[in-house]
Order: sequence, then structure tokens, then C-alpha cells
Amino acid sequence: MYKTFRKLWKAFWEPILRLSFFQWLLAGLMALAIWFVYFTCRKKVKNWETFKKYRNKPAIFIFWHGRSMMLSPIVCLGGMRAYAVASKHKDGRMMAKLQRLFGLKSIYGSTSDGGISVLRQGVRVLKRGDYSMCMSPDGPGGPSLRVQDGALYFAKMTGAPIIPVCYSSSGAWFQNRWDRYLVALPFSTITCNVGKPIFIDSKVSMEEFENIRKKIENIMVKQVRDMDGEFNLFKVEQDLTASEFKKKQREEKEAKRAKKK
Repeated sequence: MYKTFRKLWKAFWEPILRLSFFQWLLAGLMALAIWFVYFTCRKKVKNWETFKKYRNKPAIFIFWHGRSMMLSPIVCLGGMRAYAVASKHKDGRMMAKLQRLFGLKSIYGSTSDGGISVLRQGVRVLKRGDYSMCMSPDGPGGPSLRVQDGALYFAKMTGAPIIPVCYSSSGAWFQNRWDRYLVALPFSTITCNVGKPIFIDSKVSMEEFENIRKKIENIMVKQVRDMDGEFNLFKVEQDLTASEFKKKQREEKEAKRAKKK
């Protein structure tokens, strides 16, 4: 009975969620909610000077997939001119519309889908010299808190620096999904940490490339651990993937239904 209902519900909603009008409507409602949270919260930004220096220059701002919500109004009010990498999936397209409402243009694709096209478009944007880029190095499906190579190739091919960014909130709700998406709650304290720029030489060896990747990953993990630690928040797991998380959720639900029988 449950599976039948779920299939019917999915068959009803999926075509609607693909409609551009409906996606814009949802994006607008989400944007209003984010602005409400932003203006009711106290904000603290560390190393704002780096953001101001690179907001309209070739730079690659990276953040964990689950830490994008409150970065949107910060970059919007900060006057950033940037492109954001978005998934081609319907959820990614709706998020791209949300990003557009905060002034960010979109490049569609990921390391697993349309990776070459994303690389070409991103390099073209950065070489123009008047836009930066925003991307999640652990997206779109994980593993969580693991830096993939995409941002590093952008930096290697263009000379643009990589700048790790993270936010946390004293009042937080973690969504039950692989990236533990953090939803900041109204009337909280929001902290944002802009890391130091990291440059990658175009002639770097594969071994050095991997060492830099690990260095960036360690910096970003330390960012999120330290910032969440200040508020005694839930410790986000590392190495969760979207597919593994969904499989685990299904197994747990089936186990519960089996016990009831």
C-alpha cells in the first residue's frame, strides 16, 4: 500500500516540479524565507577583506554542498559578480533559479555529467577577468566533505585562486539527507569564514596536485568543524554519498515495517 501511494504521489508531483513557472515560484518563496532569516540574524564575517578583494575578479569560491543557504544573501549584498555551477537535475535547475534571484548566473553540469563542458565554460568565465565562480567541491552527490578535482583544474588552467568559504549558525536544522544541509533559523547568530586564497601553478605535478587537493580538503573540514563546534552543533559525517544514504534510508524503513508485522 505504501509503495503504491508513493508511486502515485511521485507520478503526480514530478511533472509539476519540472515546470519552469513552478520552479520560479518555489525559488521566489525560498528566497523570501532566506532574506527573512538573514535580516533577523546577527552576522559575523571573518576575513571580509579577502572577499572584497576578489568578489569581482577571477577567483573560485568553494563551499560544502550543505552550506550554501546563508552564503547567498552575503554574496548578494557584498556585490559579488559570479557564476555558480549547478546540476542539470530538476533540483539543480531550481537551485539555479534561486541563485539567479541572488545575482548569480549559472553554468550547468558537474564532474560526473557534462564535466568537460563545465570546465570549458568556467575557464572562459575566469579568463574574461570580471567574474568569479562559486561551486561545491563535494557535489552534486558526494561523498560529503571530500574535495573533488574540478575547482583545482579551474585554478590550474586560469591562475585564479581557490578561496574556501563556510558558514554556520547558532540556531540550525540539519536536513535528513547525504549532505546534512544546514538550514539557519531566524534570530540566530550566523558566522561566515572566508579563507585565504590558494593558488595552483599551471605546471604542478600530479603528486603536488593531489597534495594541494588534500590541503584544501583539510582546510575546509577544519573550517566546518571549528565553526560548528562554537555552537555545539551536530557533527556532519564525512564520505556520505547520495545513493548510499538513500539506500540506507530504504533499508531502515523496510526493517521498521518488518518489525511491525
